[in-house]
Amino acid sequence: MNKRWVLLVPLLLFLALAVLLYRGLFRDPSVLPSALIDKPVPEFALNLLQDGKPVHRADLLGKPALLNVWGSWCPSCRDEHPLLLKLAGQGVRIIGVDYKDVDADALKWLGSLGNPYAFIIRDDQGELGVNLGVYGAPETFLIDAKGIVRYKHVGVVDEQVWSEQLAARYQALVDEVKP
Repeated sequence: MNKRWVLLVPLLLFLALAVLLYRGLFRDPSVLPSALIDKPVPEFALNLLQDGKPVHRADLLGKPALLNVWGSWCPSCRDEHPLLLKLAGQGVRIIGVDYKDVDADALKWLGSLGNPYAFIIRDDQGELGVNLGVYGAPETFLIDAKGIVRYKHVGVVDEQVWSEQLAARYQALVDEVKP
């Protein structure tokens, strides 16, 4: 009798693993859970990329924004950059987090491609990225006027992502602060 159970253990382990893998086939890889949803952006004390002036969490407050984590080393960031320029031109407030980058490379990149950011937080050590739970770049957080994270998108923000996932949420946050 004991030998039969021993023979069933590998079969049961295989079936459990197969169920887990099967479930994974239907998950959207751009949807990663974030512990920060409905919580404040973590406190930080870093510097601005352009002039080295100090920047803190309080500088994010006042208006809703897209907090966009990017780097000049990131090919996918280059793919989303034209849309960010377009959105900034339409009045969308975008704050950049230059993640684990070399300042000269980032400034050259912005000089050549344009700058959609209201300001850029220099996160060369990845400290803010770690506190935000960043897996890599690009990642975009939708934050409200009080600095609360309302949504997180992992991957490139393109026209489809903007129209289907971010635009209405952003507009709702803008409408909340209108007098």
